[in-house]
Amino acid sequence: DDTAGRLASRRRKLEVTADLVYGLGDSLKLVLEGGQWRIAENPLAFYDQSTPRAALRSFLRAYRLERWDVMLRFVPKAYADRMNVELMRAQFAGESKDAMAQLMNRLEANLDATIEEQGPNEALLAHGEGQVIFVREDGRWRLKDLQ
Repeated sequence: DDTAGRLASRRRKLEVTADLVYGLGDSLKLVLEGGQWRIAENPLAFYDQSTPRAALRSFLRAYRLERWDVMLRFVPKAYADRMNVELMRAQFAGESKDAMAQLMNRLEANLDATIEEQGPNEALLAHGEGQVIFVREDGRWRLKDLQ
């Protein structure tokens, strides 16, 4: 009855939205205003860390773009003092390059797999025989362990 009453009212406001899906399952919310589509959220959040899944997508994007400096944002504080751009490059593009490429491909293939939050600051993505452990620090999700 409530819904029927609102639909019959002359004072109703209809919001038309759409989701543009691109890249590694990323999406951008659009809203129709005045007959024109407008972006409804911040398009500059290119390396989002607001959820474990967003952090994984962002990490993979940084890896694919060889943005070793950006990948450092996903390192937990406990490891940050031992990691720098050159070590990140060596880890992902050095002697272990092929093994890392295979791992990144597996992670990309499992982007839509279930991520189990284990309390407010930890999450786990199990994929095949591997896993990703996430931790939240200062409101941002980081990748603690990649296997």
